[in-house]
Amino acid sequence: MFLANPPDPYYEGLRKSSAIIGFSCLPNESALCRSTGTDIVEEGFDLFFVDLADFYLVWVGSSIGHDMILEKEDYFDENVTHDDIQTYVEWRENRNMMFKRSFNFRDMPDIIELSYKSEIWDYFANKCLSCGQCSMVCPTCNCYNVIDILDLSTETSGRRERVWDSCMFVDYSLVAGGHNFRGDRADRLKLWYTHKLKAFAHEYGSPGCVGCGRCVDTCPVDINVLTVSEALTRCEVPGE
Repeated sequence: MFLANPPDPYYEGLRKSSAIIGFSCLPNESALCRSTGTDIVEEGFDLFFVDLADFYLVWVGSSIGHDMILEKEDYFDENVTHDDIQTYVEWRENRNMMFKRSFNFRDMPDIIELSYKSEIWDYFANKCLSCGQCSMVCPTCNCYNVIDILDLSTETSGRRERVWDSCMFVDYSLVAGGHNFRGDRADRLKLWYTHKLKAFAHEYGSPGCVGCGRCVDTCPVDINVLTVSEALTRCEVPGE
C-alpha cells in the first residue's frame, strides 16, 4: 500500500533499510486468522521462524534473508529429515485445533455490499463510543493527520508532524465550512468495516482484516469483526 504510486517516502526509506523477521505464534481465544487465511504467512518477510520446541524451521523469503543465512551458516542445517517434516505437520495440526472462533470472511464482501442500508449499522452505532480503540490496535489501520506546531518563541519557525488518526473519530471527516460528511456514527462504522471486510482485498489483493482478534479483545462495547459479521450474516441485530 505505502509503496504504490506515489510511494510514501518515509515508509519507503524505512522499508529499504529494514529486514522483516517473522515468528510463529499460537492462537488465543480471540484469534480469527484462520478465517481470513492469514494464519500461515507465505510472503512479506525476509526470514520466518517456526518454533518446533527443539529447533526452528526457518523459511527464507527474500535475497536479504538468504544473505543473512549465509552470514551465520553454522547456525543452520539444510538437511531436513522425515522426522523434522512430521514434527512440522503435527505442529500445524495441533495449532489448527487451537482456534476457537471463526466467521465467514469469504462471503463478507458481498454481504457488506447488500447490507449497506441495514438497520444493523444503527444498532451498533447506538453502542459505539467513537473512542477509536479499534483503529489503535488494528494492524491494517493507517489513517493519519498532519499538524503544524508553531514555535512561539520565534513565531517564524516550527515543525510539521504526522500523527495517527482514526476514521471513527467524530471530527475525522470534518472539512472547511463546518461540513462533516460522516457525522453519523453509523456512517463511520460502515466505512471502517467496509475497509476491513470488503474494499481492501479488492484494492490491494490482501485482506483488510488479518484476523488478529485485537478488536475482539479491545472494544469496550463488543463491536468487532466477529459480532458485526455475525449480525450481517444473520440479518438480525444481536439478541433479537
